[in-house]
Amino acid sequence: MKLHVSTTRIDDIAPFLAHIDPRDPLLFIRRGDGIAGIGEAVRLEFSGPERMRDAAEAWRRLAAEASVDDEVALAGSGLVGFGSFAFSDDSEAVSVLIVPKIVLGRRDGVDWLTRVDGADFGERFSLGDEVHLQLDEPSFSADEYAASVERAVEAIGRGEVSKVVLARPLDAELPEGADLRRIARDLAFAYPDTYTFAVDGLIGSSPETLIRSEKGELSARVLAGSAGRGTDAASDAAAALALATSQKDLDEHAFALRSLLMSLDGYASRILTGESPFTLKLPNLWHLASDVTGQLTGDSSSLDLIDALHPTAAVAGTPTADALRLIAALEPFDRGRYAGPVGWVGADGDGEWAIALRCAQVVRAPAGETATIRAFAGAGIVAESEAGREVAETTMKFMPIADALG
Repeated sequence: MKLHVSTTRIDDIAPFLAHIDPRDPLLFIRRGDGIAGIGEAVRLEFSGPERMRDAAEAWRRLAAEASVDDEVALAGSGLVGFGSFAFSDDSEAVSVLIVPKIVLGRRDGVDWLTRVDGADFGERFSLGDEVHLQLDEPSFSADEYAASVERAVEAIGRGEVSKVVLARPLDAELPEGADLRRIARDLAFAYPDTYTFAVDGLIGSSPETLIRSEKGELSARVLAGSAGRGTDAASDAAAALALATSQKDLDEHAFALRSLLMSLDGYASRILTGESPFTLKLPNLWHLASDVTGQLTGDSSSLDLIDALHPTAAVAGTPTADALRLIAALEPFDRGRYAGPVGWVGADGDGEWAIALRCAQVVRAPAGETATIRAFAGAGIVAESEAGREVAETTMKFMPIADALG
C-alpha cells in the first residue's frame, strides 16, 4: 500500500477542529501541543503476544512505501499512526494502528495540516451537549477488590511476587450521540500536564510517559506511589512529605523504576535518572516520579521500544511474569487496552507513547442496543499494603475520568 502524505504549515488549526468525529475522535495532546486525526486512511489490527512486534514490522513496510512531503519536520508531522495496544497477551481487545486521512498538529507555536492521498475534510460537527453519566460498579465490586488486595498481600508474603498491580472497573451506559470530544476537552483543560488521548474509543488523560523517542533521544517518566492532595496548603505539603518519606511507596517506586531501566538495556546508552524520586503534583493526587533520559542505540523504532518496555512494573508488578499470572487469577475481567501503550508513531519510527491510565473504553453495541463505557483504575500492592487504603487510592484515580463523564 503506497500512501502519498503531504504536510503544510498553516496559520491556525482551530477552524478545522470541528471536523473531528464526535463519536470516534483521534487525539494525543499535552500542554496544548500534539496531534488530532480525522477519518481513517489505513487501519491495522493486531492481537496476541506478538502484537507490538507485528505492528513494528507492519509500520516499517507501510512507511517504506509511503511518499512523504513534509515542510514542517516537527515531531508528529508527516506520516503518523495513532496506536493503542491491549495490556494482556491473551486479551480479546484488538490492538490498532490508525493512519488518519487528515492530521491537525501543533507544536512549539507551529500549526500544520497533513493530508493522506489529498483527502478532503468532509462533514463539520457542532459541539454536542455535555455528557452526564453515572459510573456504577459492575459484578466486581469495591469489596471484592479489597478481598483481592488481601489475597495479593498473602501471595507477596509467601514470596510469589514482590509487587502486583490490581485494577478494578466502573461501567456506565453511553447515550446515543454522546460527543466524546467534550470528554477529551474537559480532561485536557483539567489536567494539562498529562497526555490526553482518544484512540479507537479509548479516552483518557495519563500522567505517565512510557517512552518518547525523537532524533535518537529517549525520555520516559515513571510514576509509582501516590497520595491524595490535602485540603489546604499545610495539609497538602504534609501529604507530599508523607509520600516522599513513605517506605511502602518508595519501595513500590523502586520496583517500577528498576523495571524500566532493565527493559531499556540493549536499546539505549547514557541512561540518566535522578538519585531519588520527586513528588509530582496533579490536581487530585501526589505521585512519586522519576524522569529517565538516554540515547537510542541501533535503529529500533518507538514500536520496538514499547514492545520491550510493556508491561512495566508500574502497571503489572515484579517479577513481571509472576505478577501477570497473579493478575489473571485475581482480576475477573479483561483489562482490554487499559494500562497498555497508547500514542503515535511517525514515518521514521520516532513517537510518543503513554501508558493508558485514568481512562475509559467505549464498548460499541449492535443497532438497537445501548453502548457502554468502562473506566479503570489500579493500585500497586506491596507487602505493606492495606486493602482499605488501596480501595481509596483507586477511587481517587477514578476522579479524572469520572469528573469528565459526570
